[in-house]
Amino acid sequence: MILDYSQLPELTSGWSLVAGVDEVGRGALLGPVVAAAAMIPLPLVPQLNELGVKDSKKLSSKRRTQLAQQIQSMATDWQIGLATAEEIDEINILQASLLAMQRAVIKLKPTPELCLVDGKFAIPDLATPQINLVKGDEKSLVIAAASILAKVWRDQLIIKLAQTYPDYDLAANKGYGTKRHRIALQKYGLCAEHRRSFRPCQVKHCSSD
Repeated sequence: MILDYSQLPELTSGWSLVAGVDEVGRGALLGPVVAAAAMIPLPLVPQLNELGVKDSKKLSSKRRTQLAQQIQSMATDWQIGLATAEEIDEINILQASLLAMQRAVIKLKPTPELCLVDGKFAIPDLATPQINLVKGDEKSLVIAAASILAKVWRDQLIIKLAQTYPDYDLAANKGYGTKRHRIALQKYGLCAEHRRSFRPCQVKHCSSD
């Protein structure tokens, strides 16, 4: 991913306890938005690059799972925060994403000295100093590590939800609006985990039941 370590913000910040923060699931139609916060000891950051850590969307599911286990073993601490579908409907997806990130960060022990946050919006009501990085998972290895942890954790959750809600092809689509998912919405209507404020979820139930 990144070979010029002199440009990595986690290594140039001057702080020793630096957390990377990222979220996944903003565009899904179902389930929570999930954030991860991860603190990797700075001497181990180059090892993240050697392992192939990068934006979670650019990795296969199998590789993400392998890397997540390695990241967890390297981390000083890592935590997950989420905002539910109901919260997303109440406060909108942007605010819910920031809330999920806040919840992840405040659980970290010890408290980080700096948070590197993916995206241009600051996490509200966070005592820890933060730096926002657009496309942060391409600019920071600790943000990329957090993106992998969040993605793997959320995917595992949605796979579990697929057992409760088998009609929506969730194991395959992870809650995103694929064609099969949208057809299922029209046929079966919404389940408790759908985001009712999202336009594709505002469909008429066409079942003949």
